Amino acid sequence: MSKRERLLLSAAERAALWKQWRAGDSVDKIARGLGRYRSSVYYVLERAGGYTPTARQRARQQLTLAEREEISRGVRAERSLRAIAAGLGRATSTVSREIRRNGGSHYYRAARAESAAWDRGRRPKRCLLERNARLRHCVARGLQQQWSPEQIARRLEWQYPNDHSMRVSHETIYRSLFVQTRGALKRELLQHLRTGRLFRRSRHASPKQQSRARIIDAVSISQRPAQVEDRAVPGHWEGDLILGRNNSYVATLVERQSRFVMLAKVPSKETRIVVKALSRKMLKLPAELRRSLTWDRGLEMAHHKQFTIATDVKVYFCDPHSPWQRGSNENTNGLLRQYFPKGSDLSVHSQAHLNAIARRLNRRPRETLNFRTPAEKLSETVALIG
Repeated sequence: MSKRERLLLSAAERAALWKQWRAGDSVDKIARGLGRYRSSVYYVLERAGGYTPTARQRARQQLTLAEREEISRGVRAERSLRAIAAGLGRATSTVSREIRRNGGSHYYRAARAESAAWDRGRRPKRCLLERNARLRHCVARGLQQQWSPEQIARRLEWQYPNDHSMRVSHETIYRSLFVQTRGALKRELLQHLRTGRLFRRSRHASPKQQSRARIIDAVSISQRPAQVEDRAVPGHWEGDLILGRNNSYVATLVERQSRFVMLAKVPSKETRIVVKALSRKMLKLPAELRRSLTWDRGLEMAHHKQFTIATDVKVYFCDPHSPWQRGSNENTNGLLRQYFPKGSDLSVHSQAHLNAIARRLNRRPRETLNFRTPAEKLSETVALIG
């Protein structure tokens, strides 16, 4: 299944997604309920800024498909525009304009005209902040000063009491930030919001649920030593979970210098279980190969302190939505999809089978290693250390 196909949700799935989102469910819970990848759900939410898309409706004055079919029949019968309009109870100018904008009487087709009308209706409408440059500048300046959208809106009322062109609601500011297709406010301004969110949360999402989305005392990748980045010293790892059908998972670990792979079977993504499985894997290595682990922001590593205590391996967390910061791991996960196709059930693989797959990958020549294998590169490193 390609990435594009993976992201596509049916209309029924999208309706269920938005219903759960409005009820305050988390992205992970929605993904589990739909049996979809978390990234698929996140993609839909981010594109809409967290706002439920408004269902498209036909304007009352717009011609219907049935009326367009009647126009098409009238054109083919060579009836006059006035006669066609009278039969529809429409103005002659309406019928004339409809035929003219859809190819003229010789080429007019009802279905094609209907499709074109819906396409024209999708033209983006310029929002308030896009139309008013002065207002937009004031809002952007307030955000840069770490003011909340509500503070900005209230301040404008006080500052410009008699100028109603300088009025904007806090919700409009949020929409212009979160729905980037509006193009009114730059995405960089999102970093000035206190919450740091990238899209609107449901008003029904509980504070407790939101607090669970944070990893306590997470150490940012920006604090990772420079020696990790240049791959000069062995023992620095990158890790992630591969997701399969029915909420099945496999933990992947990749050593940055040698690209050596280790796989661990995990029955769930509960942090206690994941940390225990990763600790067992790490403790099989000599101390010289246990220096650091770089992980994404997944809550499966919420117990990172226990992992560090058990293994003496420091954990660094990537910036949100920055998979390239674990480039070796992302590339390896792509290679592993040859053995674990997307959408397959990963729970059927035993740990012995996972070890066999890791051995096969570790014995595959890699161009980045001058066509040596990860196993050979790691062996050389261990020999040098010894």
